[in-house]
Amino acid sequence: MLSLFLARKFRRGRRQSGMLSLISIISTLSIAIGIAALIIGLSAMNGFEKELKNRVLSVIPHGEFYSPNGTLPNWRAIQSQIDHGRGIVSSAPFISFTGLIENSNKIKAVQVQGIDLEQEAKMSILPTYILDNKWPAFKQDNKQIIIGVGLADSLDAKEGDWITLLIPTNDDSSRQLKQPKRIRLSVAGIMNFSGTLGNSIAFIPLSDAQQYLNLGDNVTGIKVNVDNIYNANYIIHNIAMDIATPLYITSWEQNYGYMYHDIQMIRQIMYLAMVVVISVACFSIVSTLVIAVKDKQRDIAILKTLGATNQLISKTFIFYGMISGFVGSIIGVLIGIIISLQLSTIIHVIESLIGRQLLNSHIYFIDFLPSELHLTDIMIVFCTAMVLTLVASYYPARRACKLDPVKILNGF
Repeated sequence: MLSLFLARKFRRGRRQSGMLSLISIISTLSIAIGIAALIIGLSAMNGFEKELKNRVLSVIPHGEFYSPNGTLPNWRAIQSQIDHGRGIVSSAPFISFTGLIENSNKIKAVQVQGIDLEQEAKMSILPTYILDNKWPAFKQDNKQIIIGVGLADSLDAKEGDWITLLIPTNDDSSRQLKQPKRIRLSVAGIMNFSGTLGNSIAFIPLSDAQQYLNLGDNVTGIKVNVDNIYNANYIIHNIAMDIATPLYITSWEQNYGYMYHDIQMIRQIMYLAMVVVISVACFSIVSTLVIAVKDKQRDIAILKTLGATNQLISKTFIFYGMISGFVGSIIGVLIGIIISLQLSTIIHVIESLIGRQLLNSHIYFIDFLPSELHLTDIMIVFCTAMVLTLVASYYPARRACKLDPVKILNGF
């Protein structure tokens, strides 16, 4: 194509003008840096979403059914009804209560969950997060407890240590609190999990929890996993409507949904920033092309006297700008891909150099910066850059068409 050939000739001849060369390089690098930054940012958001799904949502239940009275006496029948509900993948009974864990002179509040060990192993990947593969040694009637790594650090407790669990009790007749029940438990394992799960949650066998709380065969509720976690509220609500027993329901979105919504909000902000940043970078091509038109006006005049049409001149300078945008986009994509694939390692090196951790495990559910590269993000960013480059190239190209060859060649 003649217009593409001329555009390449004009670009190779840009070294005749030092200013044109400098502006062209700056505009190309601006596009490359903008695209690389956006690909890296989007990859980080993809990484956070993946870790949220694979870590938090693979351990916590997607939804819970529990009684307004505090306990479910007929929980087996209710669990059977729930299991037959549409969208339910698995279910398990649980007991949940708040207590205090004491070790030496250290004490921490904790949310204790009594779990059915066999059903829990089928329902979540909690056993894979227990350090040193201690899950098989976690048995009922053995006075055992599993705590998170953050809680273990706070209490200065290690695997095999004996700690005291304090359970509040009350006198129904006087409605006054009694001395808490003190139970000595052995740390059967430590859960390697950051954030809330690692700092304030502990697990004990279901039958042990029933014994400590004098619940008999009752449980607090039934927890479930669904086939579509982003539609958990709808699935759980529909199932609760079909059960005759009055039940309260909760889903993961009520406790952890803010994480997912924050990730999506930041992703949308980044797409908006993408348009703004790439627009600024691409429209710097306008100045490059304006100077190029000025620098090549005699060549344009000669082409017109030889019979070149306005369409040919316009396409030539559009291709001129598109080549700059394409080169910058390719460089940016390559830089973005390379950094995104090594982002966790790079951040780890930076943390080592500055001597501090960027993501505190006591606050966030992970203590590293994750990254996951998606081809769709790369294509969206690349295509957006090329479209904006095309738009930016239009005005200088139209301006080149309006040059009068007679005035230029006669020196007017």
